[in-house]
Amino acid sequence: MLNPDLTLLQPYPFERLTALISDVRPPENTDLISLSIGEPQHQPPEFILDALKSKIHLISKYPTTKGTAELRIAISKWLIKRFDLGQNSIDPDRHVIPVNGTREAIFSAVQAAAVRGKGGTVVIPNPFYQIYEGAAFMAGLKPVYLSIDTSGQPDYKNVPDSVWQACQFCFICTPGNPTGTPLDIDTLQYLIKKAQRFGFWLASDECYSEIYREIAPVGLLEAAYAMGISNFDRCMVFHSLSKRSNLPGLRSGFIAGNADFIKAFSTFRTYHGCSMSMAVQYASELAWDDENHVLENQQLYTKKFSMARSILNGVLSAKDPGAGFYLWVRTPSPCDIFSRDLFAQTGIIVLPGQYLGRKIDGVNPGAGFVRMALVAEPKTCEIALERIRTFVVEQKWH
Repeated sequence: MLNPDLTLLQPYPFERLTALISDVRPPENTDLISLSIGEPQHQPPEFILDALKSKIHLISKYPTTKGTAELRIAISKWLIKRFDLGQNSIDPDRHVIPVNGTREAIFSAVQAAAVRGKGGTVVIPNPFYQIYEGAAFMAGLKPVYLSIDTSGQPDYKNVPDSVWQACQFCFICTPGNPTGTPLDIDTLQYLIKKAQRFGFWLASDECYSEIYREIAPVGLLEAAYAMGISNFDRCMVFHSLSKRSNLPGLRSGFIAGNADFIKAFSTFRTYHGCSMSMAVQYASELAWDDENHVLENQQLYTKKFSMARSILNGVLSAKDPGAGFYLWVRTPSPCDIFSRDLFAQTGIIVLPGQYLGRKIDGVNPGAGFVRMALVAEPKTCEIALERIRTFVVEQKWH
């Protein structure tokens, strides 16, 4: 006998994409280029790789769940500086815990917080990162989907209080996946007030926060601190080195926020063997302490988004959301057909938006869009964008 909630889990978007194009053969001698997965392809910083190698001998030691004091201090200092928090606002011992990538933390945070048997819900944006939904199902809670609007985020201020009354956990993603749109401080503070009033946990997935063009996105802890909530009541944030430092395989991130939650979550994590290796902790400490490689990374993305606007101008809408590395592009044909035909004729792989969303009242807000991840090196992205332009022009859709 298995947990019946397992039957609620849906195939991952990339499984559906693989099935969609499994029998398609692009023209011979065409290099395949994937813009479907948000896996950074920029060169990882050498000093971090060197640090990892230098401490590989520590693989012989058991790491602690809480992580080293040095890593937690580095994370705390980064949070304070990046989000303009008070000098002593983040206590490395009480407000921070390292995690093996944000996926693990996002999923397990809901398991730790869920109160089963009360008809509770997890509120999530729609389209969304699928872990939010899976975490809800496996915690015995029901997902409630808030469709994004033309801004690229849900209209949180028009969500009725009846939704918040049943809510136990609310995920926000800023900058968003798939749209890249950040939430402003006014909206974040509005949500904090709702969380405090109705007693749910507000969880901000901020793994794209360090990829932006001009204006640094506001963070949830920043919004809370600015309104005088120095204990970060009801608030938690998730950050990762995957996007910030081009280290998706390192599986290194952290969760930070309200001390009561972090304490309980730390106890919970001791039961499922998810401690970060000592070598990874050491390399992560150095990564959070350096901003030069982050600035170089941002410059590459700025170049690619400028390139996308220029190449796709007049052919497809390629609005730069100002943050993240995704283009959320409206398609001139159904998004799954567009994706399949694009691959068949050009060898370019993009992700149909409908695979990232769920139908609400018969409408999937992701339908009619594709997500293009501009994660490859600039030249590769340029080649891909030029092929996409040619494809659309030849279809005479523009």
